Amino acid sequence: MRYKQFKFGCDQSVTKGTIIWEQSNLFFGGNSHPSNSTFKIQKRIIRIITNTGSRDSCRQLFRQLQILSLPSQYVFTLLVFVNKNRGLFQSNSEIHDLNTRFNHNLHLPSTNSTLVQKGVLYSGSKIYNYLPSNIKVLSNDTKFFKTTLKSYLTDHTFYSLDEFLSVSILMTMVLCFFIWLLIAIRSHLTFRRLMSTIVDVPHR
Repeated sequence: MRYKQFKFGCDQSVTKGTIIWEQSNLFFGGNSHPSNSTFKIQKRIIRIITNTGSRDSCRQLFRQLQILSLPSQYVFTLLVFVNKNRGLFQSNSEIHDLNTRFNHNLHLPSTNSTLVQKGVLYSGSKIYNYLPSNIKVLSNDTKFFKTTLKSYLTDHTFYSLDEFLSVSILMTMVLCFFIWLLIAIRSHLTFRRLMSTIVDVPHR
């Protein structure tokens, strides 16, 4: 009971902190002093509750308690908003007819305005595009999308938005490598079958 009360209270605090962190990102940037200070407070609370040292890492503690870190909570809140308000966003396929693997990504408008780039529509589109494909395909099922997204963010416990983007890029590269490997293996097997067929053809 006590844990549930703590988790509820901590989730409420994180939600309020997310608003502060989002506003800090909008006006000061992701590595600003206000957002870092709020995140440090969250980690301090986690250490106090779990009775751990000030130098101990909180990553595993976040996973054990099933609580999102402040940056992860920001990503979660933003992407849930994007998923619930898809009518406000355009996909690349709606902009052009080119058949590319980025067709289902959200379109990022061309702008040099820092204020626009830090706004919900632009940053929401950008972060959504970095989501793993297995989560993107769930966008039509809001409940399942939220559950899967939260599990992904909880498992990774991101400490910054840059970390989220970097991990997503790495996962995409690994996926592309495995796809290339499968294609190469399939092509090799096809070539071997072809050569075997040629060899087995009786000479006349």
